[in-house]
Amino acid sequence: MLTIGIDTKKKEPIYEQIYKYIRNEIKNGTLTRGTRLPSSRKFAEYLDVSRNTIDLAYSQLLSEGYVESKPKKGYFVADVDEILEISDVLQEEEETAGKKETLPYEFAPSGVDMGHFPYNTWRKLMKNVLMDDNSEIFQKGDSSGDYELREAIRIYLHQSRGVICNSSQIILGSGMEYLLLLLSQILGTDYTVGMENPTYLQAYRVFTQLGYKVLGISMNEMGMRIDELAKSDVQIAYVTPSHQYPTGTVMPINRRSALLKWAAEKEHRFIIEDDYDSEFRYYGKPIPALQGNDKNGKVIYMGTFSKAIAPAIRVGYMVLPKQLLAIYQEKLSFYSCTVSRIDQAILSEFIREGHFERHLNRMRTLYKGKNQYLMQQLKIFGEDIIVKGSSAGLHVLVEFKGLEDHDRFEKSLYEKGVKIQRISHYYITGKPEKECYILGFARLGETQIREGILIIKDLYDKFRIRKEE
Repeated sequence: MLTIGIDTKKKEPIYEQIYKYIRNEIKNGTLTRGTRLPSSRKFAEYLDVSRNTIDLAYSQLLSEGYVESKPKKGYFVADVDEILEISDVLQEEEETAGKKETLPYEFAPSGVDMGHFPYNTWRKLMKNVLMDDNSEIFQKGDSSGDYELREAIRIYLHQSRGVICNSSQIILGSGMEYLLLLLSQILGTDYTVGMENPTYLQAYRVFTQLGYKVLGISMNEMGMRIDELAKSDVQIAYVTPSHQYPTGTVMPINRRSALLKWAAEKEHRFIIEDDYDSEFRYYGKPIPALQGNDKNGKVIYMGTFSKAIAPAIRVGYMVLPKQLLAIYQEKLSFYSCTVSRIDQAILSEFIREGHFERHLNRMRTLYKGKNQYLMQQLKIFGEDIIVKGSSAGLHVLVEFKGLEDHDRFEKSLYEKGVKIQRISHYYITGKPEKECYILGFARLGETQIREGILIIKDLYDKFRIRKEE
């Protein structure tokens, strides 16, 4: 009889303890091919557990191929040589899967500070939403999203971003990726997309996977170059005009007007305006959305709550021009909305009751403080660096003067626990005239920022010395 030590105090189910013990005995060769396992009845009596517990353990072993069942004879160890090779690989993958490597000083441009998320408010709203015994909320809702949330978003966008639309033009979806997929169903894929170069790579990957031809359009200090755009065969321009990602450039009104004019010149030209972090501007007035100046129905406006609230709240929105809305309503209204109606109801109340505005004000103050602290720490470099894009967003761009071996510099930083990203990684084609580094600060505390910058300064000085010598 197999000797298994069962720990009833463990949270792990007893059947799983038995299953793992036998599996390991088979894998290490103690139980060899053809060995008969005890009958479930006798094994249950021996271990003083229910027979159902043994049956569950044997069933799991059988389903994974560690044992085989012979009618009226019982369970026998299978030929597992090949299985062991596969299972070893799978176990290795399981051990590494989901373990995202985190460094102590990761200046990532993505992510938000979750230490100030209004958990109590969110919990209260969730409780209120579910307390009313509203069975309707568990039914399939409108394909565009629930009206209450779309209307709350419409009011917010009009007041804060100058977006002009009605609630029917707003389509909700679980993230930018899904909304771009939906947009491809509306437009078709016989378009060439022009993207700012450098650009937001996730959007670039989505476009290419959807089958679009994608061209990188050069930028200057005012944003995407319209002269280059006009000479190309691009029909859709993807831009981040209020805070270009990743350079931080703000597109001025004359460049915006030129872009809108380009779109209006031909029937099948459109602009996708990705307004991914417009809430976080620290100096001056917020930059109005490009969509608010669109008189010809050419701008497809996209936004998300991922940066403003939390990445896990997978609620994005797309404002369609009326001509594209008609196509959506005719051909795609049978699609189900991918955002949970419970989440929609909570978010709707969060906005309607003013919690969202208060949360944004708190986070804007918090991020402004982190931004200023980072800028203060960067002063130790003196005139050896040039900082760009510090007036908005959750990252800044830094050019380190006199630094040439960027590969070694980046690798050395990584070995010291510091991760900063080079802007050249964000180019579709070509490379920047001068290499810069993206320093995100949203998820870092002041101690991490200070210590991380000191490490960067130390390594930078060493690399400078080697170059000058």
